[in-house]
Amino acid sequence: MLKGNAIIGQSGGPTSVINSSLCGVIQACARFPEAIEKIYGMRFGIEGFMKEMLIDLGAERAEIVEGLKSTPSSALGSCRHKMQDADFPVVLELLKKYNIRYYFLIGGNDTMDTIHRIEKYCREQGYELIGVGIPKTVDNDLCETDHTPGFGSAARFVALSVLQAGMLARDMKKVDQFVVFQTVGREAGWLPAAAACAKTAEDDAPHIILIPERPFVKEKFLAEAKTCYEKYGWVSVVCGEGVCYEDGTPISATSVKDRFGNAEFGAMGGTSAAMVLHQMLSKEFGWRGEFQVTESLQMCAADRAVPQDIEEAWACGNRAVELAVQGTSGVMVTIKRDSNAPYAYSLGTAPLHAVAIGTKPMPAEFICEDRYYVTDACLDYIRPLVGELPTYVRFEG
Repeated sequence: MLKGNAIIGQSGGPTSVINSSLCGVIQACARFPEAIEKIYGMRFGIEGFMKEMLIDLGAERAEIVEGLKSTPSSALGSCRHKMQDADFPVVLELLKKYNIRYYFLIGGNDTMDTIHRIEKYCREQGYELIGVGIPKTVDNDLCETDHTPGFGSAARFVALSVLQAGMLARDMKKVDQFVVFQTVGREAGWLPAAAACAKTAEDDAPHIILIPERPFVKEKFLAEAKTCYEKYGWVSVVCGEGVCYEDGTPISATSVKDRFGNAEFGAMGGTSAAMVLHQMLSKEFGWRGEFQVTESLQMCAADRAVPQDIEEAWACGNRAVELAVQGTSGVMVTIKRDSNAPYAYSLGTAPLHAVAIGTKPMPAEFICEDRYYVTDACLDYIRPLVGELPTYVRFEG
């Protein structure tokens, strides 16, 4: 068994349960003193590590570590640093300096690319390092896993927001004839699709769901909006931030890129997809309406975290350490869905190279062909992750 120290970092956007995975790693490391002597935390991810911004997590009080399960955001701090060739020798020297033999990162596909490249570089340089990735993203777009920790809670945030905002819009339809709710999600429509969990009656929100997997056609959108208005007297639209026209141009018209070359929606200001849709509806029909852009709130709403999501996030962190001390390296922990009703899961692994960089879109069978909406198969997939939603009443007369 390899003996040395461990280090853990968090990268990319946070989730409501990312710290539960951190808790799982810290608690599991303490169970294997024969392999792991100390556990360090990177302050602000790999960027902070290269500046030796470390914290001794083993010295933290047990109640602090346990409290991470219900603490939102990224307790260690995060970053979006894309590794450059000149960074790898720096990282290797620091790994040697602190005798780090176990390397864990919690994050999405860009994060898995980072740990994959570091683990590979160390192997090529003859330095024994075990690297294991722990999945995280509210976008649910990681390949090789049924879903990601963080998605269920963010999906619940979206479903509850659309449910309650939909009731408000329905009752205010003599004042505002439409509402547009925007979710995060650059390339995948899992979060906007989760809004469909809010619907129990035909006229309930949402009426239209726009996702990045399908091109936006203005004429089709306006026609569907008109049909909904004629039936219900108001329109509820949910859109993903990354929705694009048929030529690939984002409807938000953003041209800003992050360090990984991904389109930045909202972070640099400017026009959001929801604002553009609002303007379209107002100009075409003369309606009064509003748009709601929650940005990062769906990433850190601990009050809406799903207990199952918290449990799975912790289990992924715990399993990463178990795999590492067994000598398994170059993998990410994955979640397998064993059954839907009742919901049950187990944990597996996927090679880091199969997860890095790529994204997992919604499958075709989850998307309606004849309108901007999702299918029952999609709802069957999402509902067990969102949990039971509240039931509200309305007058029957």
